[in-house]
Amino acid sequence: MHADATTAQLSIADELLDGYADALHTLDDDSVNRSPVPGTVNTAFALVKHVHGMSRFWGGSVISGLSFPRDRAAEFRASGTVAEALSLVEDVRSELPTWADNAMRHGVLDSSAKGTSRTDVADAGPEWILAHIIRELSQHLGHLEVCRDIVVAGN
Repeated sequence: MHADATTAQLSIADELLDGYADALHTLDDDSVNRSPVPGTVNTAFALVKHVHGMSRFWGGSVISGLSFPRDRAAEFRASGTVAEALSLVEDVRSELPTWADNAMRHGVLDSSAKGTSRTDVADAGPEWILAHIIRELSQHLGHLEVCRDIVVAGN
């Protein structure tokens, strides 16, 4: 992978993470835990907890060989404060450059890591993993924004 491609991916990730922070700043500690359709749609906090877990799994555990235990199902039941959600976003922002650097230097260090519903972890290369993280951040930012819009409109 070229350094320019990684720089571009990190720039896009940073923009997406800004979007998470912007959306979270429009919520309060009650609304961040409110589902627009209880039992069907995730809360804003759960979405942030999920992207945090997803990022740490793919970037930290798979690429970097770190052991981040993950309970994927629990991510979708998580609740917390806006400040805690913002802290999770900042964790991803601060850790992702190191994981991207590790991907460029070392490739994938632990393709046997557990913590995803995907069955193709062993076949995933570092380029695919970084693109997957970006895709997931983008997809769930859209979910977060729709969730926020509906929850805020319902107030």
